[in-house]
Amino acid sequence: MPRLFGTDGVRGLANRELTPELAFGLGRAAGAALERGERPRFLVGQDPRRSSGMLEAALVAGLASVGADVERIGVVTTPGLAFLVREAGASAAAMVSASHNPAEYNGIKFFSAEGFKLPDAVEDEIEALLGREAELPRPEGEGLGRVVERAERAERYVDFLAGSVPDGALAGLSLVVDCANGAASRIAPEAFRRLGVRLTVLHAEPDGLNINRRCGSLHPEALARAVREAGASAGLAFDGDADRCIAVDERGAVLDGDQILAVLAADRRAQGKLPGGTVVGTVMSNLGLELALAEMGVRLLRTRVGDRYVLEAMLREGYVLGGEPSGHVILRDLHTTGDGILTGIQLLAAARRLGAPLSELGRRVRKLPQVQLDVPAPAREGLETNPRVAEARAEVERRLGGRGRLVLRPSGTEPVVRVMVEAEDEAEARAAAERLARVVESELGGR
Repeated sequence: MPRLFGTDGVRGLANRELTPELAFGLGRAAGAALERGERPRFLVGQDPRRSSGMLEAALVAGLASVGADVERIGVVTTPGLAFLVREAGASAAAMVSASHNPAEYNGIKFFSAEGFKLPDAVEDEIEALLGREAELPRPEGEGLGRVVERAERAERYVDFLAGSVPDGALAGLSLVVDCANGAASRIAPEAFRRLGVRLTVLHAEPDGLNINRRCGSLHPEALARAVREAGASAGLAFDGDADRCIAVDERGAVLDGDQILAVLAADRRAQGKLPGGTVVGTVMSNLGLELALAEMGVRLLRTRVGDRYVLEAMLREGYVLGGEPSGHVILRDLHTTGDGILTGIQLLAAARRLGAPLSELGRRVRKLPQVQLDVPAPAREGLETNPRVAEARAEVERRLGGRGRLVLRPSGTEPVVRVMVEAEDEAEARAAAERLARVVESELGGR
C-alpha cells in the first residue's frame, strides 16, 4: 500500500481523497504521536481555498479529542506558520493547504516545534496510529484540549519579513506582486508596504475557488504584462501558500528558481555569507545554473527532488542557500523552510547591493532547453522495476550521448510520473521526453 504521506504532507482531492474523516484521524494520530509527557500545544493554519475551513475544523477536533491544546491562526502562509510555531514556543504546527495545486485539492502538513517539516519516521508513526484508533486516548472533562483563536499572531510574521533587510533597503522600489488569490493576499502587500515599496497588487481577492487559477507562480504571464505596463523595477509571484516565488525583471522576462538562486549566491558570495561556497539544488536544477555558479567559484550540490531533501543536505553539511527551479528557495540562515515572500525580499535587496537590474542578473544563467512532461500513472510505484521503462530510458540516454540529462521520477504529491529531458536543442529534448512518456504511459498508466 502506498505511503499516505508524500514529499509534502498528505494531499488529495478534497472531500473525496482527503476527507474530513481522514483529517480528524490525522489530528488524533498527530496529537498522540507528538505527546511527549505533557499536554501538546499545536498551532493550526490554513490557506483560503473553500475546503480548508472544513478540513481545518476536523483536524482541530481530532487534536483536541486526544488532549492537545490548539491555537487557530486562520489564513496564513505555510512558511508563516513554520515561523510562528517557533515564535510561540508551541509543540508543533499543522497547515491545511495544497500549495500550488488547483482549488479542488487540499493537503495537511505538519511542522515540528523547531519549524521543520516532520521527519519521515514521525510521519510513519502518525500514519501507523491511524490504523490503531482503539489505542488512542479519549480524555474527558479537563483532559480535553482547549481551542482558542489567535489570528493576531500572524502580525509577528509580517514583522519578521519586514525586518529581514536593513531599513530603507527597498525604499522607493516600484514593484508588482501576484498573490495567487492565496494565503499571501493580505500578508505580502502589508510586508512590502512596510518596506517602503511603491506597490501594485494582483490577484489578492480569494473567493475559495480562484486560488492559483491562471495566476501566481505557475502563471506569471499577467504579472509580466503588469510590470511592463507599470514600468516597474520588478515583479514577484507566489503560489497558494506562498512557499514559492517566481520573479519578473523590469523587461517582463521571467526568472525561475534557478536564476533566483544564482542572484542570491552572487550576493552572498560577495558578502562572505555562503558557507562552503556551495548552493544546494536538485536533479531538476538546470545545467545552466551549475555553470553560472561555477563561474563564480561556487559548487552546486544536487539532491533528490523535494525541498525536504534540499534542507536535509543543507543541515547535514552546514550550507545556507538551496532550492528548486519551481521557486522554492530555502534561506537557512533566516528561516527553516522555503518562503516565497522572504525570497522575494532578499532577491530585490541582493539586486540593489549588486548594483544591476534583474534583467542583467538573470541572464547570467544560460539555461539549457528543458522539457518536462507529467504522465498520469496510477501504478507509478512500479517505475523503478519495469523492464520496458528501463530499456526506453537507456535508449534515450544513449541518444543524448552525454549532451544532456534525463530525470524520471514518480511525483510525491500527484498520481503522475514526471519525465524531464535536458538537451542542447529543445526539439531534441522534446522528442526524447515524448518517446519516454509514451512508454511510461503504456506500462504504468492503464492500471
